[in-house]
Amino acid sequence: MSNPNNPKTREWQAMSRDHHLAPFSDFKQLGEKGPRIITRADGVYLWDSEGNKILDAMAGLWCVAIGYGRKELADAASRQMQELPYYNLFFQTATPPALELAKAIAELTPAGMNHVFFTGSGSEGNDTMLRMVRHYWALKGKPGKQVIIARENGYHGSTVAGASLGGMKGMHEQGGLPIPGIVHIAQPYWFGEGGDMTPEAFGIWAAEQLEKKILEVGEENVAAFIAEPIQGAGGVIIPPDSYWPKVREILARYEILFVADEVICGFGRTGEWFGSDFFGNTPDMMTIAKGLTSGYVPMGGLVVRDEIVEVLNEGGDFNHGFTYSGHPVAAAVALENIRILREEKIVERVKAETAPYLQRRLRELADHPLVGEVRGIGMLGAIELVKNKQTRERYPSDKAAGMICRGHCFDNGLIMRAVGDTMIISPPLVISQAEIDELVEKARHCLDLTARALLA
Repeated sequence: MSNPNNPKTREWQAMSRDHHLAPFSDFKQLGEKGPRIITRADGVYLWDSEGNKILDAMAGLWCVAIGYGRKELADAASRQMQELPYYNLFFQTATPPALELAKAIAELTPAGMNHVFFTGSGSEGNDTMLRMVRHYWALKGKPGKQVIIARENGYHGSTVAGASLGGMKGMHEQGGLPIPGIVHIAQPYWFGEGGDMTPEAFGIWAAEQLEKKILEVGEENVAAFIAEPIQGAGGVIIPPDSYWPKVREILARYEILFVADEVICGFGRTGEWFGSDFFGNTPDMMTIAKGLTSGYVPMGGLVVRDEIVEVLNEGGDFNHGFTYSGHPVAAAVALENIRILREEKIVERVKAETAPYLQRRLRELADHPLVGEVRGIGMLGAIELVKNKQTRERYPSDKAAGMICRGHCFDNGLIMRAVGDTMIISPPLVISQAEIDELVEKARHCLDLTARALLA
């Protein structure tokens, strides 16, 4: 959008250059190029300031579960703003929306997880997890249990603690991260790192790295293992079928808490309410956000197993919280969002109809000469771009195949995200079969354009 036609676009781009610092951006490059200005949205579509209609196959940032333009959520926010726009949960006070939302969430979460600590985001939820886990072990008389084991290329937010828990080297290089007390193990990324091993053997090997790290650090020092059911920002990394059963087997042998980061997988993304339900895992804590409000307002939280809460109840003050914990407007929107998900049976429809259709159509792209693998679960998908389909050889990094493809997608009315040379999607849960057809057709067209560009 370096040469926009709309004078307002140029005005907004100037504001961006002169006043705005964008997340995860090269400030100089963005200032020279100018951002694409998104002005409105409806259903699964966005429109930019130049009038272009774009199918949002990323649901914003994995979050717009029920689609854009649901007036019910705006009305819920308006009603709550007029009745009680804000009050905090400090000083032994509470508000009805926060309490009703905690109950509604407990009705959806795995058995035995009936308590929620509210935050403003998933990042804050993971910060809360780190502090609560260490506080829990101190109350149990084991203050030495401080270390959190996480995974390389995992993503748990971009706060100091969240980015430290995440395993992304590019984030660790800025700001002296990770902070002490956090260690990382291999990710279960068979396509990228499995080599000559079968997916089953690689899944077991990757799971065994958890036990290896526990023994290296010492069980007496390990507080918890945190992992996404499916690594989202890492490239929709779906573990081999052998991975999670082996992890459960290992965790059963040690006195260590298991934390599932459900920020992306939660609230229907896999066709189950939570990714932990999909894989049969029983976490001690779950971080939540994104689909909780369908992204309409910021909100996150930490869901905690009852047995942990029993210990916390005997420990006096937990000296942690946020000004906007359980914000009444956010809670009202989340309640309405959950009502819509339940009453319209959106999660059930994803599981029975649209997700199977999406996965079937998406896999048709595997015949493309640029595609080394297509994988996905529910409303998540990944397309691996390769130079050689047989050997899984990538294009040289200076070719930037993923970013070339991403650019063609944006220019042709489709948002797909590039993670290196992996193209990923996470469309709104309400996407129709006709819209899935459009998504796949546009993706194939953009793959064709990318292949031509790489050969030029």
